[in-house]
Amino acid sequence: MGDLQFEEVSLRFPSESRPAVHHVTGQIHSGEVVVILGPSGCGKTTLLKMVNRLYEPTSGQIFLDGVNIQKLKVTRLRQQIGYVIQQAGLFPHMTVAANIAVVPRLLGWPKPQIQARIDEMLDLVRLSPGEFRHRYPAQLSGGQQQRVGIARALAGNPTMLLMDEPFGAIDGITRTALQDEILRLQRQLKKTILFVSHDVEEALRLADRILVMRQGEVVQFDSPLTLLTQPADEFVYTLLGADDMVRQLGVLPVSAAMTAIPPEDHNGARPTLSPQDNLREALSLILRTGAPALTISQAGQPVGLLTLERIRKLAVGKGGTPP
Repeated sequence: MGDLQFEEVSLRFPSESRPAVHHVTGQIHSGEVVVILGPSGCGKTTLLKMVNRLYEPTSGQIFLDGVNIQKLKVTRLRQQIGYVIQQAGLFPHMTVAANIAVVPRLLGWPKPQIQARIDEMLDLVRLSPGEFRHRYPAQLSGGQQQRVGIARALAGNPTMLLMDEPFGAIDGITRTALQDEILRLQRQLKKTILFVSHDVEEALRLADRILVMRQGEVVQFDSPLTLLTQPADEFVYTLLGADDMVRQLGVLPVSAAMTAIPPEDHNGARPTLSPQDNLREALSLILRTGAPALTISQAGQPVGLLTLERIRKLAVGKGGTPP
């Protein structure tokens, strides 16, 4: 569950001369993290808000799991979609527990189930229930507020999570920690996530695929690796800084460049990394050990192979030449 389909979706606000979103078509698969990336005013947030019908499209259709969202009651649709915004958007007069309980109460869950869910969600985002349950938002740091915001968005077990620049107002160190949390939660929960960002490194770090927008239109919709090595045009090349591949190696995960292990391969003595480690770490390990390749392992099982040649081609190959 969680497939999302845009079909020729456009929106023009009455006071504007051109559409805020123009003929957007594309599919987001269940369990995928898609980052909408682009400069200010390109239509990122407008497109996101059409998914939970905060805005209605002028033309085109949006389907959630094959159902046209226009045919769903707004309340029912929003119960299936978690929503996280910048600075968390917590209700200041309500405790952390009451904030997290909002959607389960709307869904009519029994009180014991709601109380158990509050503790479960706090544990999930690594906030001690005993310590944080009865606090108010003003008693939390910015990072803690965002963790509660994520817990609230997940409390009703939604099909999909919408995140609108959720870490944009947070300092760099906390932002990196929260990005780590999103990656950890996604490995555990496998939610479909649509994430708006203007930060290229954040997009490269989090996304399975990135939807690049400019002036309301989709310029390219591809994996981070494809965007860096095969940018559609000069705009994408410049936006992603595709000529600075050494920097990009630090945010691209190993999974973006690993290949399948050949059936005849029996080398069990190679150094290992996880798919979530970055390519800069991989390059450093190869240079430090002298190994020509690394075994990529998940939960103790080999899942892929990464060679020095593969990293070299990525770092100095197609990414160094603009379209």
